[in-house]
Amino acid sequence: MRRTSAWVGWVLCLCTYLAASAQDYPDENEIILDLFREDGTKPEPRAVPTAEFLECNKAAWRVHGQYLVVLRQGTHGSHVQKTIRRLRAKAARRGQLLEILHTYSAALHGFMVKMSSDVLHLALKLPQVHYIEEDSSIFAQSAPWNLQRLLQPHGGSSENGTYRPPNDGGMALVYLLDGSVQSSHREIEGRVLITDFNSVPEEDGVRVHRQASQCDSHGTHIAGVVSGSDSGVARGAGVNLVRVLNCQGKGTVSGALAGLEYIQSTLLAHPVDAVVVLLPFSGGFSRSLNAACRDMVAKGAVVIAAAGNYRDDACLYSPASEPEVITVGAVNSVDQLMSQGAGGTNFGRCIDLFAPGDDIVSASSDCSTCFASQSGTSQAAAHAAGIAAVILSSNQNVSPVQVMQMMLHYSISHTINFLSLPDSHRLISPNLVAAMPPANSANEELLCRSVWSKRSGVTSSDQAVSRCRLGEEMMSCSSYTPDGVHAGETISESSGQMECVAFNALGGEGVYAVARCCVIGGLQCQVHASPECVATQHHLTGCTLWSAAGISADSRPHGSDRRRCVGSSGATSHAVCCHAPSLECHLLEKISADKDQVEVSCPSGWTLTDCSAVSPGSVVLAPVAKGNSCHVGSASGAGGSAGVAVCCRVRQPEQRRASPPP
Repeated sequence: MRRTSAWVGWVLCLCTYLAASAQDYPDENEIILDLFREDGTKPEPRAVPTAEFLECNKAAWRVHGQYLVVLRQGTHGSHVQKTIRRLRAKAARRGQLLEILHTYSAALHGFMVKMSSDVLHLALKLPQVHYIEEDSSIFAQSAPWNLQRLLQPHGGSSENGTYRPPNDGGMALVYLLDGSVQSSHREIEGRVLITDFNSVPEEDGVRVHRQASQCDSHGTHIAGVVSGSDSGVARGAGVNLVRVLNCQGKGTVSGALAGLEYIQSTLLAHPVDAVVVLLPFSGGFSRSLNAACRDMVAKGAVVIAAAGNYRDDACLYSPASEPEVITVGAVNSVDQLMSQGAGGTNFGRCIDLFAPGDDIVSASSDCSTCFASQSGTSQAAAHAAGIAAVILSSNQNVSPVQVMQMMLHYSISHTINFLSLPDSHRLISPNLVAAMPPANSANEELLCRSVWSKRSGVTSSDQAVSRCRLGEEMMSCSSYTPDGVHAGETISESSGQMECVAFNALGGEGVYAVARCCVIGGLQCQVHASPECVATQHHLTGCTLWSAAGISADSRPHGSDRRRCVGSSGATSHAVCCHAPSLECHLLEKISADKDQVEVSCPSGWTLTDCSAVSPGSVVLAPVAKGNSCHVGSASGAGGSAGVAVCCRVRQPEQRRASPPP
């Protein structure tokens, strides 16, 4: 009797345990409970969905054995802990151990785990897991030591105290994600706060020399470029160091994610109106790092990243490839692309602008009064961060996208020689060098930029897509191909965001979509199903035309009726109609009688919103917007061509309604 009672008690305890743990381990307990089935049959195994596994596109930069486990949207902290417990149980049953290095609960919900690759397939089958990304290295973007040289301590733009920006950036706070900083250096003493955050990997090799001067070199130099008393761009800006790079200038994606999460939690506890986040490093493409940067921008921070020093397409690297980040390439003292032996500044459509990054004099960590010259896109990004701090200190209410647009607007254009770049990148790399806005600059001006897509495939069904950033309005959408062969374009909506979609034509060699993205207070744009803007308060700012037959098609505003679009017969045309307080738009047309290129420029105070062309021939080379000008190539076999530009502005109170620009 006692044995029977003991047996019953044991069974009851086991059932109670299984019921209590079923929520955490439902799949494992179903296997155990199968032992109690009386029919002796083995149940059919259920198909378990497998999450996506991501790894760095640069094989040498992968951190093997460390994985970022990202849970699905809508999960919360308890799901993270349950997933960790479940993974531990699965690993333990196979004699494997794992170590949880960090948990994330801001931009991403998940955790960083150190485990054997043998456990990876188990983690991929956990129900709440969205994807798993292998950790990878990120690197400080400065030239090697042998390329550096010392300059005079008081060299650079601040000589004799002549550097006078509109303000000292004192209303902005810059978070610097870097290595150590020598905060006692005279350039930055009292300007840099060393936070208690530290997430760096061990240095490589067994003979690593960790002299303070080496560990502090990159971070000290970058901090000096941002806010140094003699070499800084924004000398009143505060700098908070978040350490994510080790003494070799190396970190991990997981460490950078943890650093960004630290910044968010700090700002949540102690809000700051004007925040710049400077990321002077680069790694292989990482969806997770890009997502965290995008989340920082959505929360109001201006995020600035180094383009990378690999003489390569910046779109292959993170955080440079994230569209919401301001990505900065480097130029030398004569506004040409920075070169470093076999390397050099990255380039391409993911670059927003270039800035000084070659032989930059700033604080040296060799001593508290030393200066040195360093080069790299880290230095270029630091210049842009200083400019952003000055802009924010002039008006703390401007959004991150307005800061970016102002930086582009006041940049020096068309001074860089892109002949050294691959043909596919010459046109889509921005020919802009950063410059400080004037003291009287205001944010009431209509500011626009061109956003290029990557080139589409060559089949007639291939498309290219370009999007504006959060806070921008799309005032026009166009297609571009070097040979003019494309099937037109249209504007569609996806997940609440407008998209410029360009269509490759039969026989085409690939097409680019080019969105004209603009900002001004109260600006609202919409695409009409008809080729005309009907509402009187709306202005025609662009035209789209799409040929369902896949033949070449072009559209432009009508010459006399400037509220209507005209285009190729047999194609569908739509009008882009925009409204803003005091917005006014005019049409400029310039005709060329020969085969030379046509250039139509908007006058000072007006902004180009659309660029189109017309030709008496059957083929037209696609027009392209360059800065505030519309450039059109003559059609093959035609006697000439015409460039058509739509120029808009927001009329200020002191301005009378203007006549059409000449």
